[in-house]
Amino acid sequence: MIKAFSNLSKDVRQYALVTFNYWNFTITDGALRMLVVLHFHQLGYSSLQIASLFLFYEFFGVVTNLVGGWLGAKLGLNRTMNVGLGMQVVALLMLAVPTAYLTVPWVMLAQALSGIAKDLNKMSAKSAIKTLVPNDQQGALYKWIAILTGSKNALKGAGFFIGGLLLAVVGFQGAVVAMATVLLVVLGMSLVWLDKDMGKAKQKIKFSQIFSKSSSINILSAARMFLFGARDVWFVVALPLYLSQVFDWDHTAVGGFLATWVIAYGFVQGVAPKITGKAKGVVPDGKSAMGWAGLLAIVTAMVAVGVQMSWQPEITIVVGLLIFGAVFAVNSSLHSYLIVSYAKDDGVSLDVGFYYMANAMGRLIGTILSGLVYQIAGLEACLWISFVFLAMTTLISLWLPAHPKTQAAG
Repeated sequence: MIKAFSNLSKDVRQYALVTFNYWNFTITDGALRMLVVLHFHQLGYSSLQIASLFLFYEFFGVVTNLVGGWLGAKLGLNRTMNVGLGMQVVALLMLAVPTAYLTVPWVMLAQALSGIAKDLNKMSAKSAIKTLVPNDQQGALYKWIAILTGSKNALKGAGFFIGGLLLAVVGFQGAVVAMATVLLVVLGMSLVWLDKDMGKAKQKIKFSQIFSKSSSINILSAARMFLFGARDVWFVVALPLYLSQVFDWDHTAVGGFLATWVIAYGFVQGVAPKITGKAKGVVPDGKSAMGWAGLLAIVTAMVAVGVQMSWQPEITIVVGLLIFGAVFAVNSSLHSYLIVSYAKDDGVSLDVGFYYMANAMGRLIGTILSGLVYQIAGLEACLWISFVFLAMTTLISLWLPAHPKTQAAG
């Protein structure tokens, strides 16, 4: 197997290593999210208190993406990726202390480290693809971004299930120790085999360059912020608690449903190029992003109405949110392609980092609202706020640049 790997071209080997790192990290990230939500709900925390545990995770994601893009361009993407892996190991081990020491400030600090780690890892992986695909092969770029993003989310879904299962089988502390051990092995492999100069800018990068000068990237970043706020306002805290409290699902069932949702979402992301027209020789543009955002807003409104009218609530939520996930997946994949396409070649991580800063800001807003709104007004209110955010995404996307139909090379 090692011989076969060494016979691959350098770019393919690097893509495989980046993807392997990202996959392993993603499983632990998804599992940790589910472990924290279910474990602290079990300990008697309210939905708002649980949401507060993720505030530093999301806040430091905003900061990390902004500064991390500059660090990736200055130091190289291999270093930012490896630092992310190492920080996740530390964060997991911080949570391995006895339950009596798992105070809110301690968990928030561990989540802050995990948030920094996650966004360093993601920014590095997404930026690395730009360095491995030639500029004249936009179709190939779209395909590889879709595969990386889709597989990541499928594995994050698997992580949700693994988190719920580990909590039931080995407990909270046993779960985080097991995940930290796996990531230590992955980090060792990455330190040995990942290209030392991947993504390092050829020109001197000033810190002031962390803010994007591109109107296209600024518009796409604003659309991304509302898109991910629309997802997390119901998904992060409100939905798992609703399934547990209202439908009386156990931890494994909640983790299993959320895992199925994210795995299906990841699968659709992976085939998004076929859905959006790559088979016909067309790659997407701003007009495509606007159309898919509008469709997602309509789907969300229909689910919100169904929940509010109490029409077969279990069927409405399970089926409605699976449809939401499929349409959301296409939106996310389109955005992930467009940011890498819009980004400049030298120091690509600067533009990608700025964009994912907006992504993290959307998650931060969505997380806060998910706990607060659910506690005050329930899941249907969360869904209506999601609809408003998606309407904003659609409106902002009107200003994204269109481009002529292009042959989807690769």
